[in-house]
Amino acid sequence: MTSTSDLLARPFATVSEMISAHSAERPDHAAIIDGATRITYHDLDIAVTAAAAALSSRGIGPGSVAAICAPTSHAYVIAFLGTLRAGAAACPLSPSVTADSLAAMISDCGAGVLFTDDAISSFLGTRLEYARIERIFLEGDGQPTFETFCRSGAQDFTPPGNQPGDPFNIIYSSGTTGTPKGIVQPHSMRWGHVRRAEGLGYGPSSVTVVSTPLYSNTTLVSLIPTLVRGGTLVLMRKFDAREFLDLSQKHRATHAMLVPVQYSRIMAAPEFDRFDLSSYQMKTCTSAPFSASLKADVLARWPGGLVEIFGMTEGGGSCLLYAHEHPDKLHTVGRPAPGHDIRIIDETGREVAPGGSGEVVGRSGAMMTGYHNQPAKTAEAEWRNPEGDRFIRTGDIGRFDEDGFLVLGDRKKDMIISGGFNIYPSDLEAELARHEAVAECAVVGVASAEWGETPAAFVVLRAGTSIEADALKAWLNDRVGRMQRLTHLKLISSLPRSSIGKVLKRELRDGFKAEAG
Repeated sequence: MTSTSDLLARPFATVSEMISAHSAERPDHAAIIDGATRITYHDLDIAVTAAAAALSSRGIGPGSVAAICAPTSHAYVIAFLGTLRAGAAACPLSPSVTADSLAAMISDCGAGVLFTDDAISSFLGTRLEYARIERIFLEGDGQPTFETFCRSGAQDFTPPGNQPGDPFNIIYSSGTTGTPKGIVQPHSMRWGHVRRAEGLGYGPSSVTVVSTPLYSNTTLVSLIPTLVRGGTLVLMRKFDAREFLDLSQKHRATHAMLVPVQYSRIMAAPEFDRFDLSSYQMKTCTSAPFSASLKADVLARWPGGLVEIFGMTEGGGSCLLYAHEHPDKLHTVGRPAPGHDIRIIDETGREVAPGGSGEVVGRSGAMMTGYHNQPAKTAEAEWRNPEGDRFIRTGDIGRFDEDGFLVLGDRKKDMIISGGFNIYPSDLEAELARHEAVAECAVVGVASAEWGETPAAFVVLRAGTSIEADALKAWLNDRVGRMQRLTHLKLISSLPRSSIGKVLKRELRDGFKAEAG
C-alpha cells in the first residue's frame, strides 16, 4: 500500500487512493460524523469498495455515469466515492428544480443508476427518462436499499483506477441564467483543487463542518481536501445557524466552507458570542458576492483565518483573498492563486491595458473538460490568447488594482445599459445597503420604452424597521448619478435564492415583467 505522503508527493493521485491509504495508516480515525453515526476510515474504505463492486456488477464503470439526488447523509458520500472507485463519473443533482428539469438532467447525463430516496422518487413519478433507470434508495422504504445494493457486488472486485483526464463528476449549473448545463470536471481538476487548498491548513486533525448541499461544487471544494488530508467531515442535513454553532463547538471544528448568506445568518444569531469557536483555523467563502462589511464582522468576532475564493464551477482561474492578512483589501476578491493565470479582456477579445476593466478570464490546472453534450456552449465559454492557450470566461467584469488584487464589478449579463450608459447594479446595491432599514437588496434591469432598460430595486427591510418604497427610492436617487436613478423599487419579504445562496435575479426580472403585463 502506497503511503499518504508518497501519494501527496505525486503530480496526480486520486481521492479513492487517498482513502485507502488513510484506512491503512489510521483505520480508527473518524472520516464522517453524521448525527449519531461515526464512520472510521477503515469502515469508509470497505463501504466504498462494496458500493463500487455493486456498481461494477451492473456495468457501471469507466465511461459510465451514476446520478445521485438525495439529502445529505453518510450514505450519499459513500455512493459518490463508490462511483469514483468503480471508475465512473458521479452526477450529483439538485432536487430544488422542477420534476421535468430533474428528469431531463438524468437523461442528459446518461446515468446508468440513480441513488435517491422515497420523496424524490415520488417527485419524479414515472417520467420516461427516469423510469428506465435503476433506483437505489439511500434512505426510506424503497427497494433496493443502499445496504442491500452494497451486498450485491462481486467479492473479488478490483478498482480499475483513474487517469487525470477521466471524468470525476458532472455538475449541472444552477440554472440562474437559463437551462442548466452539465459541467464535466476531470480527476485532474479535482486534484488541482486539492493542491489549491494546501495553504488552507487541511490535515489529519481537521474537522470540517459541511453545511452546504452535497450536490454543490462549493461543498466538494472543501469536502474533498478534508478527506484527502485525512480529516473528519461533520455533516449537516440542513443548514441552521444555531445548529451550525452547536456542531462547531461540540466537535471542535477547524474548517468550514460557507456562502455569504450563511455567514450573514450566523453572525446575526443573538447567541453567536456565547459559543466557543476558538478551534477554528480557517473559514472559506465562495459562490456569491461577499460584502466587505460582512468580511470585517467575521474577522472581528470569529477566531481563525478567513479566505474568499473567487472562481467558477467550470474552473479556469481562481483568486484567493486571505482577508485576515489583508484587512485593507476586503473590497476585493484577492490575487490569482499560485499557478493561475487571470487576465482581463474587452468586448473584442483583446487584453485591456493594466488597470482597465473588462471580462475576467482564467487558466489553470483546474479546468472543466467542457459542457456535457454541448460543444457549442463549451466554445462560447472559452477564450484563447494569441499563443492559443485555453482560458475560461467568467462572465464577470473586473479590474486589477495597483497591488494586483482583483476588484469585481458585475456579471456581464447583469449590467444594465440605459440610454447607452452602463449601469452596474452592484454600485446601486452597495449604496442601498447603507440605509439603516435595508437588510438585503438586489437591482436588476427592466424594460423601458424610453431608455431600453432602467434599474429596478427589490429590497428586504430589517426586522423592526419601516419605510415606504417611494421614500427609500427617493433617498437612493438623491445619492446617485442622474442616469443611475431607480425607476422602480419594491419591498419584498425575501430575495429568491438558489440552494447555495445566489440571488436569482432572473426570477426578479421575470416576476417584474409578469406583474407589468
